[in-house]
Amino acid sequence: MSVRVRFAPSPTGALHIGGVRTALFNYLYAKKQKGSFILRIEDTDQRRMVEGAEDYIIAALKWMNIEPDEGPNSAGSFGPYRQSERKEIYEKEVLKLISAGRAYYAFDLPNTLEETRKAYEKKGESFKYGMFNRNTMLNSLTLSEEETAEKIKTGNYVIRLKVEKGMAINVEDQVRGNIRVQSDELDDKILMKGDGMPTYHFANVVDDYYMKISHVIRGEEWLPSLPLHKLIYDVFNWPLPKFMHLPLILKSQGKGKLSKRDGAQLGFPVYPLAWEKNKGFKERGFLPEALLNYLSLLGWNPGTEKEIFTIEALIDSFDVAKIQKGGARFDFEKARWINHKFLSFTEGKNILKRFPEFFESGMTQWSEKTKLAVYELLKDRLFLLEDFEKQVDVFLNDPKEYDQKVIRKIEKHEPEKVLSFFVKLLENDVPTEFWKERVQTWNQKAETPFGVIMQSLRLAIVGDLSGPDILKVCNLIEKEVSLKRLNNLITYLNN
Repeated sequence: MSVRVRFAPSPTGALHIGGVRTALFNYLYAKKQKGSFILRIEDTDQRRMVEGAEDYIIAALKWMNIEPDEGPNSAGSFGPYRQSERKEIYEKEVLKLISAGRAYYAFDLPNTLEETRKAYEKKGESFKYGMFNRNTMLNSLTLSEEETAEKIKTGNYVIRLKVEKGMAINVEDQVRGNIRVQSDELDDKILMKGDGMPTYHFANVVDDYYMKISHVIRGEEWLPSLPLHKLIYDVFNWPLPKFMHLPLILKSQGKGKLSKRDGAQLGFPVYPLAWEKNKGFKERGFLPEALLNYLSLLGWNPGTEKEIFTIEALIDSFDVAKIQKGGARFDFEKARWINHKFLSFTEGKNILKRFPEFFESGMTQWSEKTKLAVYELLKDRLFLLEDFEKQVDVFLNDPKEYDQKVIRKIEKHEPEKVLSFFVKLLENDVPTEFWKERVQTWNQKAETPFGVIMQSLRLAIVGDLSGPDILKVCNLIEKEVSLKRLNNLITYLNN
């Protein structure tokens, strides 16, 4: 049987980075097994739908370069790929369960259920609608056929799964091992809601069967639902797919699941793309391939010391046997480091083409050749592309202040003469590749330490001792700009 996996998000907001990790693991497994990766939009909870969320999910997967083989915007033979468009399928299948005595109509009003719940709580018990009390409730099991038919006409009902007593439910998870639950622990879950839409659990199982999903790879938060899903497969007598539940992505402190609020509080993105007022990984300057590399290491260990992987290498190395059980701590600094590595070996032309927005502020008059030369000079200092906008400031603006420690150091060596020497080099149009040689010759006559000479130049051009090779900076800055900055420092020292 061919491998078919699915990523099935709900369009109730932006795609969280945990969802991207789930999509990635599904994608890697499908490609490793030469199977199919399906996107299914689980929009059964119409009240929680957020406008634009589905488009966001599709755009995020496209930016990450993990697009589905089948989905709402892709060709496929197992559609529709939105659950809201599959209502007839759910209705047909749930009626089969009712006919077989494995599901029933329930007409209990919300206020009645709430009163029953409170009555149980007074006795120190928790209320579960199921095998131990269903015969005392208002449903098709306690009403006559005529009464049931009349109630159905009103449309005020749900359909519940009838869970049998005393059943051992065993299901194997390829990450967690055997999961064993007694049916007595389960309630009669709602399969179809009052609005005529299926619940997550019912639609999930029906769709996985209809779409011939062979492997269900999803987050650990769905592990408690696994026995229920196994039970639904069993009542239909459908073959069970293989399950893999991925470990949680934990907060950076290591305690608790990483939430959407954590990013705003701690200053790092949790979305692949911008959402509302929140910047995404893209807007912060992450390469999608670097982000995928980092996310692959959250809950999966390649078994080697290697940490940098192209997507092709990830597909080749991916092994579900190496998925870990324990939660994976989100480490933004590690993500930045991996992005730094990708920036260092990715061609500048590639970056300029894919991320033009980082080369616009103050650089609109620059040629592509100049932008590329400046980027190549700075890229080894970048962890995120947003850093480029800060680093490039030395090319765009004169120093606003000077490092006073450097001032005190160079003042002992007649810095005005040193700076005037560079002014003459510029006025005589001496190419910067010859400056070092000229400095060494002049240094022998002036008896000024070589380091002091170069520090004086750097101070004039950038204002402190940090930054890339100063001669390369001077080569890229216009002659008039360099002259202005040298004379500015001479004036500052004279005053």
